[in-house]
Amino acid sequence: AGAQQSATVANPVSGASPDLLPHFQLEPEDVYIVKNKAVSLACRATPATQIYFKCNGEWVHQGDHVTQQSTDRSTGLPVMEVRIEVTRQQVEKIFGLEEYWCQCVAWSSSGTTKSQKAFVRIACECLWWPRWDRALAPAAPHLCASPDLRKNFEQEPMAREVSIEQGIVLPCRPPEGIPPAEVEWLRNEELVDPALDANVYVTPEHSLVLRQARLADTANYTCMAKNIVARRRSASAAITVYVNGGWSTWTQWSGCSTSCGRGWQKRSRTCTNPTPLNGGAFCEGQNVQKTACTTLCPVDGAWSEWSKWSVCGAECTHWRSRECSEPAPRNGGRDCRGSELDTRNCTSELCSHATPGAEDVALYVGLVAVAVCLVLLLLVGVLVYCRKKGGLDADVADSSILTAGFQPVSIKPSKADNPSLLTIQPDLSTATMTYQGSLCPRQDGPAKLQLPNGHLLSPLGAGRHTLHHSSPAIEGADFVARLSTQSYFRSLPRGTTNMAYGTFNFLGGRLMIPNTGISLLIPPDAIPRGKIYEVYLTLHKQEEVRLPLAGCQTLLSPIVSCGPPGVLLTRPAILAMGHCVEASAENWSIRLKKQSCEGTWEDVLQLGAEPCTELYYCQLEAQACYVFTEQLGRFALVGESLSMAASKRLKLVLFAPAACPSLEYNIRVYCLSDTQDVLKEVIQLEKQLGGQLIGAPRVLHFKDSYHNLRLSIHDMPSSLWKSKLLASYQEIPFYHIWSGLQPFLHCTFTLERLSPSTCELACKIWVWQVEGDGQSFTVNFNIAKDTRFSDWLVPDSEVGAPALVGPSAFKIPFLIRQKIISSLDPPGTRGADWRTLAQKLNLDSHLSYFASKTSPTAMILNLWEARHFPNGNLSQLATAVAEVGKQDGALFAVSEAEC
Repeated sequence: AGAQQSATVANPVSGASPDLLPHFQLEPEDVYIVKNKAVSLACRATPATQIYFKCNGEWVHQGDHVTQQSTDRSTGLPVMEVRIEVTRQQVEKIFGLEEYWCQCVAWSSSGTTKSQKAFVRIACECLWWPRWDRALAPAAPHLCASPDLRKNFEQEPMAREVSIEQGIVLPCRPPEGIPPAEVEWLRNEELVDPALDANVYVTPEHSLVLRQARLADTANYTCMAKNIVARRRSASAAITVYVNGGWSTWTQWSGCSTSCGRGWQKRSRTCTNPTPLNGGAFCEGQNVQKTACTTLCPVDGAWSEWSKWSVCGAECTHWRSRECSEPAPRNGGRDCRGSELDTRNCTSELCSHATPGAEDVALYVGLVAVAVCLVLLLLVGVLVYCRKKGGLDADVADSSILTAGFQPVSIKPSKADNPSLLTIQPDLSTATMTYQGSLCPRQDGPAKLQLPNGHLLSPLGAGRHTLHHSSPAIEGADFVARLSTQSYFRSLPRGTTNMAYGTFNFLGGRLMIPNTGISLLIPPDAIPRGKIYEVYLTLHKQEEVRLPLAGCQTLLSPIVSCGPPGVLLTRPAILAMGHCVEASAENWSIRLKKQSCEGTWEDVLQLGAEPCTELYYCQLEAQACYVFTEQLGRFALVGESLSMAASKRLKLVLFAPAACPSLEYNIRVYCLSDTQDVLKEVIQLEKQLGGQLIGAPRVLHFKDSYHNLRLSIHDMPSSLWKSKLLASYQEIPFYHIWSGLQPFLHCTFTLERLSPSTCELACKIWVWQVEGDGQSFTVNFNIAKDTRFSDWLVPDSEVGAPALVGPSAFKIPFLIRQKIISSLDPPGTRGADWRTLAQKLNLDSHLSYFASKTSPTAMILNLWEARHFPNGNLSQLATAVAEVGKQDGALFAVSEAEC
């Protein structure tokens, strides 16, 4: 090498500039030797007198250089370019020592310049170091793997089925190689270019990511790895994007199937919103609904009989008439044909033009006498009716004493806080009052009438008590027997579990639909004396009643009817029903809606605002509302959210089959409005399906955030069970839940036992709103014999009576009630009146409404009855009444004569 170097220096190229160091225009680059093909290294420099390659510290023989000389046209300086070839054998000679590299050295009269090093490596035909040989890779980077492992991918994409708009990640880890492999993705053998599709990108780890699956993404995907030596393909992964079906909106109801009488009408919907594709689930539920309809039959009109001929007139004519009234045309029937008036000439002897005289005067006197007689008869009829009405009142009032089980009690005085102080039987002789006091508390005023000895809440004296009345009393059994024959007892439709009915008079009563939290309280004297009403209470299913909702409105309560509509009530009845709203004034605008006779829904009350009428009022509590109404009808509570923080309560309930004869096992997760009536409906449905409850119900707060509800199952032992769910979770759309028109929805998780002997199931079920509240169920039970939660399924035979009439419907005895009313209605000294009682019972926010009624105290006691029946604590009420009495002891004094 030293000889070579001295020789090159002794023969400089003529024309070289003595003042410039060589500058490389071309330097050698790293290269790979593929198989046994030699590679070429080149370098070019100016001005240069000599250029030689030096490889791994040794000069390459001069004869291995191919030299080419030229002149740079722009500068006139000499340019020298040199090439050498490197073979696989040369590289393999230093195997295990170091990497093979070469470098150019250029000379000029001013000195030498070195190029960059170029590494020469042997390219592997494939791509994966054996695990037991990877430790050699740093020391021997050009060593290739053994042939039996050259085609393996460390991770390949797997076939999947995904829901539309769900994200997809296809992993790919190619074999390692020298040089490292480049990765490309093929979709149905066509190159996937992320630059042309914003929905696709490839991660640094070579995974293919589809942000949102589209139907067009259904294809076979292949990961392809390549370098300069070889090209490898992974197994193809079939990706199927499926679409679960969704119902279209209902069509309009068809016309009635008959033109006269009872028939059917139907409406339909299709599973096309969207249509299920690629194995997606078909819509659940009915695609056709039918309902009964009645078309009024047309009635053609018919003439009545002709009237008598009139007297002969001055024109020698007389006439007669008839009416189209037997029957009158209705429901589109035809009118009568012909004339309604018939005129004829009179005979000559009847046609006389006489002047008025004594005969006319006699006629007029006779007409006046007849009119006077008619008026007298009318007056007599009115008097007879009033006398009969008074007699009926007397009978009903006296019978209530006999049927109330009026029993004597001890005269021994008791303490004011004794819980037995509200057990005195009713005194129906007490009259109602009209409240005339001021709403604001009065600090002074005239003292009330001092009644001697004894507290209102003390027991009565011994001996029997009778009620004197102007009409003689009749025995209770006779009275009931007489009422049972009256025409008032016309029956309503019977036999439905969602309806209660009963017959009531002025004593009042209560209707309840068992296990729903829905009841109707008819206070005493709400029905006028002498009247007997048959009243009903009905819970409607959502599909039976059309309740239009707009914007952010949602149904918060069941739809309930009480009637008959239009009956006269002298005091408000109280309708109690559950709701599912987390009420707050800043998040909700809540309205009470009532259906009019024309079928339209009207807002009759906005909660929290000044009522526009005194016919309706609503007490909203945590889980129930109490509607005061003087007009019976169909009611519902509707809310409109004012912010995304508004939330409804959902109850989550898990059911599964009580028996499992096959390997498949279904867990049904119900998401329902948190009201008792919906839970009852779900329990009845599961009883028919043979289901059992497998976990205690949970409550989830569902917000108006437009986010869907998701459900997933986790932590299931894979050695015993496997899930048949294709996606990682199921989803219920937001509006299906928020509208409230579908009171309960459910998702089914289908599991499969790997062995028929497997009976123990352990897993977790998550239910959550995206970016919202969530609940988890830990399921751990034996599917063959576990009945821990069977107590939730209350049999229908255990429910109470749906109708209670008279005193049995109330906790507060009638006599005590009337005495409290008469004592607290008038304004009292030092505020000892109904306002203080309302404050004690936490009802002081309703003072304006109570004050608008003739008896505010009666309103308070009625509300207490509606809220606390049948488990109300009379002791607490007695304590509140007694505390009011301490402020003015004279208020509750009572004499034995009054008892």
